[in-house]
Amino acid sequence: MGAKELEKKFQTTLAELKKRYPRFVDAFHKFFETAEGEGVLDRKTKELISVALAVKSQCPYCIAFHVKNALSLGATESEILESAYLAVLMGGGPALAYMGYVFDALKEFKK
Repeated sequence: MGAKELEKKFQTTLAELKKRYPRFVDAFHKFFETAEGEGVLDRKTKELISVALAVKSQCPYCIAFHVKNALSLGATESEILESAYLAVLMGGGPALAYMGYVFDALKEFKK
C-alpha cells in the first residue's frame, strides 16, 4: 500500500471512529491540535519530530501523515530524512526498515 493510500485509509478510519465515538475523537483531535500547534517550537519542527517518532513507532500510517504535513509546512526532503534517521539511531534495524515508508511518502507527496 502506497503512502497516499495509507494516508487515505487513516482518514477513513478516523471518520468512521468519529461517527461511532465522537466524544473520544473530538477530544483526541483537540489534544492533537494543541500538541502540534504553534508553541515554543514551530509547527514544522514539531512535524519533523513527529516523522521521527512515527519511524520509531513503526507506524506506516503515521509516517505518511507526518511526511505529508512536514512537506506542506515547507520541510525539505533532507530535513525529513535527517529527522527520520534520528529514529534509526534510537530504534536500530527495525526502525531502519521503516525508512522505506519515508522514501515512499516523499516520492508520493513531494510537489
